[in-house]
Amino acid sequence: MSESLMHRDEFYIGGTWAKPAGPGVLEVVSPSSEEVVGRVPLAVDGDIDHAVAAARTAFDDGPWPRMSPRERADVLDGAARRLKARTSDIVRVLVDEMGVASGQAPLQVGTVAMVFEYYAELARTFAFDRVVRQGDRVGLVASDPVGVVGAIVPWNAPVTLAAWKVAPALAAGCTVVLKPPPESPLSPYVLAEALHEARLPAGVFNLVPGDREVGEHLVTHPGVDKIAFTGSTAAGKRIMSLCGDSIKRVSLELGGKSAALVLDDADVETVTANLVGGSMHNSGQVCAAITRILVPRSAYARALEAAADKARGIPVGDPHDPGTVVGPLVAERQRARVEGYIGLAAEEGFRVVAGGGRPAHLPKGWYVEPTVLGDVDNSMRVAQEEIFGPVVSLIPHDGDDDAVRIANDSRYGLSGSVWSGDDERGLAVARRLRTGGTMVNGGTPPMPLTPFGGFKESGLGRELGVEGLHQYLEPHTIGIPAALAPQGDAS
Repeated sequence: MSESLMHRDEFYIGGTWAKPAGPGVLEVVSPSSEEVVGRVPLAVDGDIDHAVAAARTAFDDGPWPRMSPRERADVLDGAARRLKARTSDIVRVLVDEMGVASGQAPLQVGTVAMVFEYYAELARTFAFDRVVRQGDRVGLVASDPVGVVGAIVPWNAPVTLAAWKVAPALAAGCTVVLKPPPESPLSPYVLAEALHEARLPAGVFNLVPGDREVGEHLVTHPGVDKIAFTGSTAAGKRIMSLCGDSIKRVSLELGGKSAALVLDDADVETVTANLVGGSMHNSGQVCAAITRILVPRSAYARALEAAADKARGIPVGDPHDPGTVVGPLVAERQRARVEGYIGLAAEEGFRVVAGGGRPAHLPKGWYVEPTVLGDVDNSMRVAQEEIFGPVVSLIPHDGDDDAVRIANDSRYGLSGSVWSGDDERGLAVARRLRTGGTMVNGGTPPMPLTPFGGFKESGLGRELGVEGLHQYLEPHTIGIPAALAPQGDAS
């Protein structure tokens, strides 16, 4: 792989490649080989100050917020073209830095350019101004950009989740400081290069990798108007608390413990096996992954056998191998976390019916076998807490009402699905779930046109769709003389 993709010595600040203020270096360790494969500079508070100052100047004095939405859209389209051309580069970096299977990485990366294209088109058609009349009184409701955005993304999909924040923020006219995660900081550099080549004005986008401490400095920085964060619920609570001190705008996409409700008229064994396969994407390191499979009690034994058979047949191995489905977990600490939950079997009373160990043929790398847990009660920790690994729990239910009760008995509410032989019945059950997104019989909403986000402790606000643009806008009501109002405009 190109040395320039894996070894970076500078940040992207103020439209140029900037030397770090401190001597620190983040070494990027491959989850499959356990060897150092890259490096980036480690930001200190001074680097955050530099980036925020650049973004502040670009917002307060630069052209970007004052350009027409169509002009901004042209830049976003230019970035999308360049991101498409760099898809293979992003994929190669992701496989090395976070261990996503090479056969799955293109699916993750393929949506990045699409998100930029979507928000470019939305910028051209969205009503940033609307006129409201009542008798001889006229109001102009302007949708103004919120200002400087601090965007913080996690290690499991750093470029994709950065695009979900950066594209709508730029379409709205905001400026951005992006802090990638220390585990996978390299791939977002390709995003910075694409925006630079698309001639984004200086300071509108800034890239500063760092650890949790500089992330907190970004969150509390007085020059930042809004924080957009994806990550754990615990970190989200901390960020929300810090933002509350200054009433700073905040949007949070957090954890999940999503349930699939398999009803008694579904093909229980086939559906269960398919759900187990789908839950292993990115080695189970997906916030919206289905990790609780709720099946009719009468079919529980058959469903458990189908789930176990499926899990045992999933290829685990080197993420560079195109035949691999489940690669390593991102870090040794993450493997220890997952193994800790599996180790609760004796204490909580569930059974490990498939997997649960480390693959014998992989002496190196932070691997855990695809794992199915049986005899799980929804009150157990493995059913209530986010494990973030290749682990699913099967839970019996006694009919639709009981399945809905179990699914909603969670502090999370991010995603879910319902499976039934009757589409109408499935939809009726789906409407009862307290979750941000639900699929009925595999129906997939069109992304990025529809919003993504969660109820309860799964987050605050939404990403994607027109709702994602609203997160970066402030309504500004201006009373105007009637003579200034275009004829025919009304709300």
